[in-house]
Amino acid sequence: MAIVFIRAVILLVTLLVVMRFMGKRQIGEMEPFEFIITLVIAELICVPMSDVSIPLVYGVVSVLAAFILHQAFTMLERSGRFMRKVISGSPSIVINPDGVNENELKKNNISLDDLMESLRGCGVFSLRSALYAIFESNGKLSVLKNENVSCNDIDVLIVSDGKIIENNLETASLSKEKITALLDKKAVDLKDVAVMTVNGNGETYFQKKQEKYEIFNLKGIMEND
Repeated sequence: MAIVFIRAVILLVTLLVVMRFMGKRQIGEMEPFEFIITLVIAELICVPMSDVSIPLVYGVVSVLAAFILHQAFTMLERSGRFMRKVISGSPSIVINPDGVNENELKKNNISLDDLMESLRGCGVFSLRSALYAIFESNGKLSVLKNENVSCNDIDVLIVSDGKIIENNLETASLSKEKITALLDKKAVDLKDVAVMTVNGNGETYFQKKQEKYEIFNLKGIMEND
């Protein structure tokens, strides 16, 4: 029992020293390679800590090897923009003044639901309230708010990439028939709609694929019918 305790202390002290040298970034601020190395180190430290049949030096050497690899990647990143892009990727502008950039979302495997969830985490509850939104290489979303837009309600995603989000229709007090009627009036096929959101006031964010978004009041259109 004492041997296990001593081994654990040695390995944990080694891990503490290595993590201090790796820097003070929080988990959400880590680049992809940093996060992976951190996970590997955690796994490497557990096995020799609990299994006394494995020489202690194996655990220490493995952790030091992971640390050296981290330092090597860090130096490569600092050598130039190309290597940084290869190792950690690059920021992606997913919202610009024209609206949502579908290509960037698909390239980063981000759904509209993920985007809107991240926006809400930044205190932005409407797509039109974001002038720019950038997914950084560490996965964090940075948002430049549109100061010319005042929005006091929450957008509900109704159409995403040509598909109606049926679970959200009841929340927005809408039906598939109403959405179909709206699209017929605008002479737009459902499959051509990239994004459509509606808030409690009927204000609608509507964007066709590869086109600039538009804003209109859905209630006004329905009442005119």
